[in-house]
Amino acid sequence: MKTLFKILIVFFLSSSPLRAETFALLSEYNFFQNIKGQVPNKGVIPYHIANPLFSDYTYKFRFVSMPDDSMASYNHEQVFDFPIGTTIIKTFAYPVDDRNLKKGFQLLETRLLIHKKEGWIPVSYIWNDNQTDAEREFIGKTIETSWVDKNGVSQNVRYRVPNINQCKSCHQLNKVIKPIGPKGRNMNVDFLYEEGKKNQLEYWEFNELLTNLPKKKISKPAIWDNELFSVPERARAYLDSNCAHCHRKGGSAGNSGFYLSLEQADGVALGIRKRPVAAGRGSGGMAYVIDPGKPEDSILLYRMASTDPGIMMPELSRSLNHKEALPLIYDWIKEIE
Repeated sequence: MKTLFKILIVFFLSSSPLRAETFALLSEYNFFQNIKGQVPNKGVIPYHIANPLFSDYTYKFRFVSMPDDSMASYNHEQVFDFPIGTTIIKTFAYPVDDRNLKKGFQLLETRLLIHKKEGWIPVSYIWNDNQTDAEREFIGKTIETSWVDKNGVSQNVRYRVPNINQCKSCHQLNKVIKPIGPKGRNMNVDFLYEEGKKNQLEYWEFNELLTNLPKKKISKPAIWDNELFSVPERARAYLDSNCAHCHRKGGSAGNSGFYLSLEQADGVALGIRKRPVAAGRGSGGMAYVIDPGKPEDSILLYRMASTDPGIMMPELSRSLNHKEALPLIYDWIKEIE
């Protein structure tokens, strides 16, 4: 059945605009002066977001390429309005040894979102074994790999590159594909540029890459793993970055009535004493998405802690538990009255 699915996908894409409008190799875009080292060419802007999506402990190298003499328009709660011709670039990689990043990385895949007149087009590139280039792939792939973690322990993982349709499940809003990460509150953090460490919003504005930045001071985002912030602030920041792209009105999980964006203020919509839309294995026999004060009886934590494909959330981009985040969500639910 899987083979038949792949044949159908390849047949469909053989005449698709994706094949005609995208290059076969990542190197053909000329984004990098050193493609293996992920060193961008002039005009390709590296960036970072405050709370990256957990993807089985991969590192991510992010870049934006905009047409010459063009600018993005600032938006605090939504993704910047990027000009047509923009490409958002994200490479997923594992460090050889997470205790010493100078040993290098194994590059796994590079995902592009290309802004055409007709909208945003997603396309993925899978890196070859020699790490010299990445080849366009529409049907996804499972990569068996390993890395040494921060504790010196070798970790094995089956990293899954999503197929083209799975990209839509996270990036679709009201049935239109959109970027997720580069929005104002996510970008209001420092980044180490060649010139030194600078605030990203200020850097973009100074270099005429961003317009409509508010004159008033913009609040800094809570960082989920920074204990200077409160447990609720950290938990909400984590859920916003890991869940809200689907769990929002118009998202792929919009029919759940369970929304996890930072802007969500209604307790029931946030999951508190909310009954699940559908029962079954995914609910674990529990009554509420969030049972206040009872994390062990809350569907949210149950699904986050599972690695069963029929239960776990998020459904994509992970096969491992995020060990550091689960206690945070536990503590947050424990505090809710």
